[in-house]
This record gives sequence, C-alpha cells and structure tokens, in this order.
Amino acid sequence: MELGIFFIILGAVLAAGLSGMGSARGTSLVGQAAAGVVSEDPSKFGKVLILQVLPATQGLYGLLIAILTLSFTKIMGGGDIHYTWQQGLAFLAADLPMAVVGYFSAIHQAKAAAAGVGIVAKKPNESGKAITFAALVETYAILALLVSVLALNGLTGAFGIR
Repeated sequence: MELGIFFIILGAVLAAGLSGMGSARGTSLVGQAAAGVVSEDPSKFGKVLILQVLPATQGLYGLLIAILTLSFTKIMGGGDIHYTWQQGLAFLAADLPMAVVGYFSAIHQAKAAAAGVGIVAKKPNESGKAITFAALVETYAILALLVSVLALNGLTGAFGIR
C-alpha cells in the first residue's frame, strides 16, 4: 500500500475511532448515573435518556468525517488511485480536529450530562436546564466537525480531486 493512502485511511480511522470511543465512554458514564435514578423512579426514564444520548453525537460526527474522507479521496469507491505521503498527511491533519475534539468533548459532555441526571433526580421539572448545560459542550464538537469538513473540502480542491 502506498504511504499516502495509509495516512488517509489512518485519518479516517482516527476520526471515527477516537470520536466513537469518546461517545461510548460518555454514554456509559451517563447511563450509569441514569440507571440509579430510574431504579428509584422509572417515570424519569425519558428525561435521563435524552441526557445519555447527548455524548453519542460525537461518534456520529467522527463517522461522518471518516466517510467524507474516504469518499472525497475515492478510496471508498476503489479504483486506481495514488496519493503522495504529503497528500496523505494533509488528509490525516484534516481529520484530526474531529478525532481529538470528538473524543474529549464526548467525555466532558458526559460529565455535564451525568451532573444533569442529578438535577433530574431531585427536580424533574428542571430537566431543560440539565440538557442545556450538557448541550453547550456540543458546540466544540460541532466546531471541530466544521473545521474538518472545511479542511477536507479545501484539500480536495487543492489536489484537484472532484
């Protein structure tokens, strides 16, 4: 395998893998807190489920970046493709914002969401505030997604890939 293609695939794997790992860890953390609340009061299931789902979005964003990377570079479509190692590193760099920020923001969003589960446990009518606290962390995952998408789009234009 050419080194350029290796770096492109590595970038896609890191974007999906690290973001997915952060989301898995995050949803687990919130799920553990939510299970305690639901065991005491099953009627709060819907409110704590929303909080548990929030850290899962980073994994989806990472998957989107991986698919875009493999699609833009035509690796997913197969065929006779060649990339220099410099081009491969450029695509790897474009994927890194989503990979790194996706991982860390999912975990930190989960911490905010787990604290929100405590709010729901004591004051169920304040669940909107709990969701807002956790959702604010999402901003950074969305910014990383935007940076990676713009970088990928710029690279495909710069390298004449369309």
